Amino acid sequence: MFPASLRVISGNVTFCVLTVGLSLTLFSSPQARAAKAAAQADPACEKAGPKGCATLALEAMGGASRLDAIKSVSYESLGSTELVEQSYRQAPFISSYERAKGTLDLANNRLRVETLLTWPEADPGQSEARITMVASLEGCVKKSPAPASDKPAPDNPCSSADVGWVRDTLSLGPLRLLPTALEATDLHFEAPEMLRSTPHTVLAFNWQGTPVKILLNPFNHLPDAVETVGVFQDHWYQWGDVQRRIYLDNYQTFHGVRYPTNQIEERNGLLWKSTQYLDLKFDVPADSSLFDMDAKVSGRGAKSTGWGGWSFDPKGATDLAPGITFFPGAWNSTVVKQDDGIVVLEAPISGTYTGGVIAEAGNRYPNLPLKAALSTSDSWPHVGGVRQAVASQLPVYILDLNQPLLDRLVSAKHTLQPDPLEKVPQKAVWKIVAQKTILGSGDNRMELYPLRGPCTERQYMVYFPQHQLLYASDTLALNDDGSLYDPELMREVIEAVQREGLQVKTVFAMHQAPVSWESVLGLVRKAMS
Repeated sequence: MFPASLRVISGNVTFCVLTVGLSLTLFSSPQARAAKAAAQADPACEKAGPKGCATLALEAMGGASRLDAIKSVSYESLGSTELVEQSYRQAPFISSYERAKGTLDLANNRLRVETLLTWPEADPGQSEARITMVASLEGCVKKSPAPASDKPAPDNPCSSADVGWVRDTLSLGPLRLLPTALEATDLHFEAPEMLRSTPHTVLAFNWQGTPVKILLNPFNHLPDAVETVGVFQDHWYQWGDVQRRIYLDNYQTFHGVRYPTNQIEERNGLLWKSTQYLDLKFDVPADSSLFDMDAKVSGRGAKSTGWGGWSFDPKGATDLAPGITFFPGAWNSTVVKQDDGIVVLEAPISGTYTGGVIAEAGNRYPNLPLKAALSTSDSWPHVGGVRQAVASQLPVYILDLNQPLLDRLVSAKHTLQPDPLEKVPQKAVWKIVAQKTILGSGDNRMELYPLRGPCTERQYMVYFPQHQLLYASDTLALNDDGSLYDPELMREVIEAVQREGLQVKTVFAMHQAPVSWESVLGLVRKAMS
């Protein structure tokens, strides 16, 4: 058995072993200690050494020669994703669902995946979308049917998150994980980890700057999980160094190869994605035209800077009232001038974006101090700039229910891509909004009200009584046809306005420019009738 627990007596040198059966040598190197621990978990692996241990795992999966002979894989899968980035509530989360057909051309490092996505939060009749991704290690595009046609629309560039997924799939997927490990010059043992009550041998290496661990079952040598630490370019970007574990389970034999047909992904200990493989075939001929991509488009995703690259653009700014300046964008921000200082309304997307808003506020009003930032929603991309606000030593007004999430956000490690808060740590100064909260005085006085609806319980609205102007957080967005996206959200805003006795003429939100309150009331009535 490897040790259930170890207690440090002095620094990293002397240990007290609390489990009988393992003796650690004083002053031994971490590598030597890991090798001895690995011997307790799996003597065969310890005897073979790291590369030999990886070879044993390859043999357990069917043998290196058999895996190397596989040139392509076609599959069908069913999956779900926990929508942890959404703002309606925290755990347990709403899920989206994916039915996919994929072809991996391992010989040429390219893939094609056709996905039917079901998004439960969409408007009625709009919950399903068909998307086709075609990618290689050099480029990636997405294709979707043209409106009212079965013919494909022009290629669109993939996101940087898609590019990362492709890279991982082609190099760290189940059939390529162990060969990639064997190619690593730094393959080594690390201390065993407990998984499903069993001590697992850990093989570790660095791959393109990403630390990777493979957890091998000591009884059968099959990989039971793969762990990485990295910066993601999807909604997890804000969390910096994200610990990811993908469980490999329910091995089934296909033409002599054992393949994990159940793959569960965790990020920072939260269930993120589940994928079940319903069918798997090897070396099925595929027309090379299936992998055609527009060369002018395919490279854009790899060049994308991702969430961290969103930059603030002050162009298009409009004054909603004297001293209240609205900056439109994918995530709207507003700068509010009060008698004693400047308030930044919302800190979304990234530190770069929010830093731009803060800088613009300082440029517009150089003789007034920045006094606060407001973060009205818990949706993870919407709070992406809160770390920048904290680094700028601004008090941040947050909803009471969101403090645990934001505490974790500002304490998250960002060592792989250090941001200003990682470089110069600051203590967050939270201003908790648990009931009506007044911020400032004069014409631009702000009143903050928790919404408390079943879909909006983690948002608060901001009311400017002098101007009868309402900021509705993340609840209001108009579709292209002028209808409301998710009318239930605005119904809850209307209920909160009535509850608080507010008089509203104009309303705007994180994703919506100002519109008249009366028009919104009419849209809600129409949607609810």
